Amino acid sequence: MGNSLLKNRWIVWTLILLITIIWGYAWVFMKASLNFMGPFTFSAFRFGTGAAVLLLAVWLLKKAKPARNMWKHLIIVGILQTTIVFTFVMYGMQFVDAGKSSVLLYSMPLWSSIFAVKILGEEITGGKFLGLVVGMLGLVTILGWDIFFVQDPATIFGELLIIVAAVSWAGANVYYRLKLEGMTQLQVSAYQMFFGTIGIVIATLFAEWGDPIRLTGESVFYILFTGVLASALCFTVWFVLLSIIDMVTATLSTLLVPVFGLFFGWWILGEELTNGILIGSAMIIAGIAVAQVFGKRKVEQTAET
Repeated sequence: MGNSLLKNRWIVWTLILLITIIWGYAWVFMKASLNFMGPFTFSAFRFGTGAAVLLLAVWLLKKAKPARNMWKHLIIVGILQTTIVFTFVMYGMQFVDAGKSSVLLYSMPLWSSIFAVKILGEEITGGKFLGLVVGMLGLVTILGWDIFFVQDPATIFGELLIIVAAVSWAGANVYYRLKLEGMTQLQVSAYQMFFGTIGIVIATLFAEWGDPIRLTGESVFYILFTGVLASALCFTVWFVLLSIIDMVTATLSTLLVPVFGLFFGWWILGEELTNGILIGSAMIIAGIAVAQVFGKRKVEQTAET
């Protein structure tokens, strides 16, 4: 499957575009869910739903259980990818707008690229490095100069939590490449999400036990959209992509998510869409284009020689 996808790059980029749109739209629902329940409670519902869907798929497809020596690696990825990322993000979103939260989390490509070069030994071409720099400058432009000056302590705390989540996600990507590439992507998604959800449930019991929960048609829709589509489906496809394309290309492409997150935050939640946000979004798209065009030329020249 991986080789056939790699030969049809338009399919790969269609999948990346689909994932980034769904993940970008999910930020609106993640923010809106805070009107119905606590951040940890929502994450427990979301990933509990996602894990149940994936485990059902594993059972229906009669996939074998992971080897005993794989369990510890799945637990580690679950903690890094699901528990830490989404407890920190959801808690931080109480103080940070949905669009800006998505920008902070998607500093992940910077950390993933650094880890890939240092730990995996991946080479980063001049084109990809330039694209990464332009994309990250776009993120800084979107955030604005306020990140360099004193602002509300609660906002700074929320932003720091989300940045730590970005580093944790990058660590999960690299750990997957090191320890779990021998497993099917469906197995990795299902079991890491299951173990990660256990961590979220524990955090919920400690932090939000007894807090009010309003389960309405609207809040249940938020849970199903983010749990089934944004979590179960998208993370499975994400692990497929990680197994067939290099880390820098895959993670750089996810810089599209905050662009969609900012747009949907403006369109649906009425969050401010400034000139800095528009310019930064254009820089992100330009960075992806530069990395792909010049990175591809470099590969083609190498192949010809």
